[in-house]
Amino acid sequence: MPEGHTLHRLAGALTSTFGGAVVHAGSPQGRFAAGSAQVDGTLLVDAESWGKQLFIRFDGDRFVHVHLGLYGTFEVSGDVEEVPAPIGQVRLRLVRPARAERRAAYADLRGATTCALVTAEERAAVLARIGPDPLRADGDPDRAWARIGRSSAPIGTLLMDQSVLAGVGNVYRAEVLFRHRIHPLRPGRTLRVSQWRAIWDDLVVLMGEGVMTGRIDTVRPEHLPEAMGRPPRVDDHGGEVYVYRRDQRACHVCGAVVRTQVLGGRNLFWCPRCQPVFRSRAAR
Repeated sequence: MPEGHTLHRLAGALTSTFGGAVVHAGSPQGRFAAGSAQVDGTLLVDAESWGKQLFIRFDGDRFVHVHLGLYGTFEVSGDVEEVPAPIGQVRLRLVRPARAERRAAYADLRGATTCALVTAEERAAVLARIGPDPLRADGDPDRAWARIGRSSAPIGTLLMDQSVLAGVGNVYRAEVLFRHRIHPLRPGRTLRVSQWRAIWDDLVVLMGEGVMTGRIDTVRPEHLPEAMGRPPRVDDHGGEVYVYRRDQRACHVCGAVVRTQVLGGRNLFWCPRCQPVFRSRAAR
């Protein structure tokens, strides 16, 4: 599933390509025919994302709400000579016609979990159910801490709970916990608020870099391949990481074997030496 930085990049691409233009909207697949007909031939104002939720705003405070889910894609193609016929199951197609001063552009949405036309009130109801987004200027870490600081659930679960924190996926979860030497099964309520704020601040930086580069890089300069004399990572996700998908391999920092475990249907990754099991003072 795409992580939050991917949705922010997508929102930026949609805004820069279609924002301020009258667009044609259609549903070649047919599943969004009624919704697309209502915004066809109207002004697309902009697009924004909150965590993994994307909202495309049209004139009249109408929004197309998109959640890509596990398999969804939204491909934006700008500056084309000719808009091609749709290929495959295109739920939503946006087209910016060519003008004298610019060529055409189009975007195709496929395989999304959610594609719905919603009102401003319905959009607000969606946003009320999700936690703060580290990539947004209005993201409030104290809102997330109000849940994390009193929860007995593992921090590895809480970071992936979109009602607690918006936009963090499996890669950022594994990597930020490694960077702060926190075991993923440690109960949220055992963290200090200073530890949580350090995690939040790190996510702001790491995810912000992901928006700029389009990949997830979490390894500090001293642990990069050129600094350590090791081969670069080869993975379809790209980017240099510490523990994500590195189970049974040596930790870049201490050399211990990286471990994995399923939690809530998703794989955890951690280093048992750099991220020791938490033991409370009361237990000791």
